[in-house]
Amino acid sequence: MPDEEILALYFQRDEAAITETEKKYGGYCRKIAAGCLPQAEDREECISDTYLQVWNAIPPQRPDNLRLYLGAIVRNLAFSLWRKLYTHKRGGAAVELALDELAECLCAPGTPEEAVEARELGGRLDRFLEGLPARDRQIFVRRYYFTETAAEIAPRFDLRENTVLAVLSRTRKKLRVYLQKEGYTV
Repeated sequence: MPDEEILALYFQRDEAAITETEKKYGGYCRKIAAGCLPQAEDREECISDTYLQVWNAIPPQRPDNLRLYLGAIVRNLAFSLWRKLYTHKRGGAAVELALDELAECLCAPGTPEEAVEARELGGRLDRFLEGLPARDRQIFVRRYYFTETAAEIAPRFDLRENTVLAVLSRTRKKLRVYLQKEGYTV
């Protein structure tokens, strides 16, 4: 079913919208959740929460791209659930490792002022990514947005795992230099 028809079901408050969303995007959402949440039960909780959040948001919102809209929601919910469930003592190494790799370039906001700065930083990060070659950008996003491992990324680009790790390392270094030029202390 086309996205416009699915969105029309949401606007009609027809519960078939959730069924159609699951049929079309369930696998996609599970793949994103699986990058953060190792337990199947946690992933399913995240997917259910995603559909509830979408149900509550549409209407009034009308996303231009339903796939990306769902992806952003499931990713944010998965990270939130991961933070709630997993501490350093309890595991969750894949997400922790991805966040640790980026920690050398970025820091999390704590105060409202830092939250505003984080939004500005997000815009700069977007501009940085736009300037990368397509392959490097896609590798970076797969690692740090979808939290895929280098072993998962490598076959997508017909690369060796070590090559993916080298691309990520070079890209993080470029990001650090870019942010320093933009006035950020790294």
